[in-house]
Amino acid sequence: MKVSQLQPTEYATYYGTYISQVFDEYSLIEELEISLHRFIKFVQDIPMDKFDYRYAESKWTIKDIIQHIIDAERVFAYRALRFARNDATVLPGFEENGYVDAANGNNRSIMELLTELSAVRHANLYLFKSFKEEQLLRIGIASNNPMSVRALGFVIIGHQNHHQRIFEERYL
Repeated sequence: MKVSQLQPTEYATYYGTYISQVFDEYSLIEELEISLHRFIKFVQDIPMDKFDYRYAESKWTIKDIIQHIIDAERVFAYRALRFARNDATVLPGFEENGYVDAANGNNRSIMELLTELSAVRHANLYLFKSFKEEQLLRIGIASNNPMSVRALGFVIIGHQNHHQRIFEERYL
């Protein structure tokens, strides 16, 4: 399945920003893998002195943002797991600023962050590969909005792509 197959009823309008940043040439599983490698290569080419840079006071560093990508991917995958398993519990949102403040990503090495991102993504690749078509189409409620399992997979990819574009536009 490709991102173009998603229906607007499968995600909140807010997530359209991320979904629109997913390439349509690959399937969900292919893009989960390809986008990880693309992102790691991109980050490895960033000059070392930029990882702790803030383009404005109170803005996150590149390290903070990579930690944020890791945390957000875990949250999105957890939602996907719950919905795929027919868990009808309404799930709350998460306060990304609070997560970044508590995570202390800026004090970690870039290699440690990229290794963790890779581990999380590989675990999520196996998770999404395990879902049958009917599970990918299941919809649950998170942050007071409907969201399908497959939309969550594409949000993981698009969220990462969104932040890569932020790096290019504001940090490099």
